[in-house]
Amino acid sequence: MRIAIFTEVFLPKIDGVVTRLLGTLDQLHDMGHEAVVFAPGHPPARYAGFRVEPVRSISFKPWYPELKLGLPTERIATTMERFEPHVVHAVNPVWLAAWGTMAATRRNLPLLASFHTDVPEYATRLGLEWITDTSTRWVRYMHNRAEVNLCTSGPMVKRAQEAGIRNVGLWPRAVDTQTYSPENYSQSMRERLTGGNPDDPLVLYVGRLSKEKDLDVCRGMLEHLPANTRLAMVGSGPHKAQLEAMFAGTNTVFTGYMSGQDLAAAYASADAFVFPSTTETLGLVALESLASGVPVVGARAGGIPYAVADERTGFLFEPGNSAEAAHKISLLLDNRSLREKMARAGREQAQEWGWRTATEALVGFYESAIDLHRYAPKSLVGRLRS
Repeated sequence: MRIAIFTEVFLPKIDGVVTRLLGTLDQLHDMGHEAVVFAPGHPPARYAGFRVEPVRSISFKPWYPELKLGLPTERIATTMERFEPHVVHAVNPVWLAAWGTMAATRRNLPLLASFHTDVPEYATRLGLEWITDTSTRWVRYMHNRAEVNLCTSGPMVKRAQEAGIRNVGLWPRAVDTQTYSPENYSQSMRERLTGGNPDDPLVLYVGRLSKEKDLDVCRGMLEHLPANTRLAMVGSGPHKAQLEAMFAGTNTVFTGYMSGQDLAAAYASADAFVFPSTTETLGLVALESLASGVPVVGARAGGIPYAVADERTGFLFEPGNSAEAAHKISLLLDNRSLREKMARAGREQAQEWGWRTATEALVGFYESAIDLHRYAPKSLVGRLRS
């Protein structure tokens, strides 16, 4: 099968959407499929043996400077004509990927769209309330041009359906359990994350340092935890300077961006992972923490309850409640046997979420999109909700 993929984000940027896409491309290659990726900015020329077509772009400053908005050119049309895809996959069709939906429509090609970011919710969190209604209508319009729409968690399937998006299916969760493993524990990494105090309790956050991640909850959380508790913030983002000022005087280490073996060691070297965000459609970092044998304490919101089994692989707390978050973390830090029990359960659960299974399901959805495009009206959803 030949698949043309249009994405709003790609390497060198790393986030949950990019990680999901990279794992999928690796599997598509191993399964013998062909793909071409259209990506903004300055991506690598190839990934997993597939051509990556760079699309010139502009930065979405000042609200989200890391996000590059692709500006389509004639090269897209030329590449599409030469590649002759069987199906088009629009990853978060908002800007560049929205052009992908239109490219599929113009060429009468089957279209699958995947919903990874709740754009209207992000707009509200970034202080762009004036575009919330417009972005809601735009996202619904773009997704409803597709034969098949996919979400990466059960709660987001419901959210998409409530937003008026049709033909919604579930793209199974997946995590790399070879890269992320308890075996990556590192004493030197723990010393780095604790500021040279490796014997103190260590709570970890990994992700973007930005307003919509609700990291002020972590600041309040520290007020309710023992004075020797250490917090490590792994990542970067537009609010890094503000957060460093907010956490000044606390036992917090800001490491900056990590990847590869360093990131794997950071996960495995923590005692607990905290995830206060309420805007996640899945929360891949939670899955990576579980795969690393570290229980997750996360907000009961968005896709996080789909990733974390409350009281089995971690704990959930009410969004914004710093005291409850601290209490749940204390349960883990004060009870080693409970922490180890949840660590084992999380690792076992993560091992069931393989990339191959998730990608085989995706290929099945591609086939559904092709069949629906060929034989049925877009309102037919029978196969998608099974």
